[in-house]
Amino acid sequence: MVDQLKSAAARSWRHGKLLLCALAVASSAFTAHAEQPMAAADEPSTGVSKIVGVVELFTSQGCSSCPPADALLKTYAARSDVLALSLPVDYWDYLGWKDTLGSAKYTERQRNYAKSRGDGQVYTPQAVVNGLLHVNGASAKDIDAALTESEAKLAAERVPLRFSMNRGSIMIEMGAANPAVPVKESTIWLAVIQKTADVAIEHGENRGKTLTYTNVVRELTPVGTWTGQPVRIQLARSAVMRPGLESVAVLIQQGKAGPIIGAALTGLW
Repeated sequence: MVDQLKSAAARSWRHGKLLLCALAVASSAFTAHAEQPMAAADEPSTGVSKIVGVVELFTSQGCSSCPPADALLKTYAARSDVLALSLPVDYWDYLGWKDTLGSAKYTERQRNYAKSRGDGQVYTPQAVVNGLLHVNGASAKDIDAALTESEAKLAAERVPLRFSMNRGSIMIEMGAANPAVPVKESTIWLAVIQKTADVAIEHGENRGKTLTYTNVVRELTPVGTWTGQPVRIQLARSAVMRPGLESVAVLIQQGKAGPIIGAALTGLW
């Protein structure tokens, strides 16, 4: 187990170094790649994102209340208009089982959301919907209500987003802001995703269970800033790809933990 963890850590470090190099190249060309406005997001255009809802599930292998939420997230992942993501946290590791997918980065993201909302609510399973509302991640009724409410609030602020790949690169293209809505500086996040993961839990509250996780975020990295003008970012595909990771998502988020005003998902192979 120790050797496996060391090997995994080494692979993660090498991948992180490659990704940072690619992002440095992308950042240097960020301003130079400004484009003309894209077609509106509701106009037929291959590659333009139709996602209007983002559900981020903060979950843990050490949480006995989380398996129903993990199973529910799979149903949202099957929808074409929703981007459903699993973000395993690490703060329940002390209960006797270290989450094999957990990351302190996602714990920090969850706490940043709580700070941004001003309610201080951090728990599992917690679903954060469109970066705006939080609900019980095991309640489809609550998630659906949060999607409806947040989609209505953010409709005028949605950013046209096209996400595509060719043989050697990943292309992210964002359109201009709605001129009738004040622009808020937004972070462009790149999420590298493992579409499914089966984990046998040996200790802790879920001991003896084999749990299935859907759309597990394995890397979440800021790749640029959107300030209301059309922008194009190009990344080397080889810097993003990792064995066993089949998808990449892009999020456009006001600030670093505010409302999500654009999202897209695509496969790596």
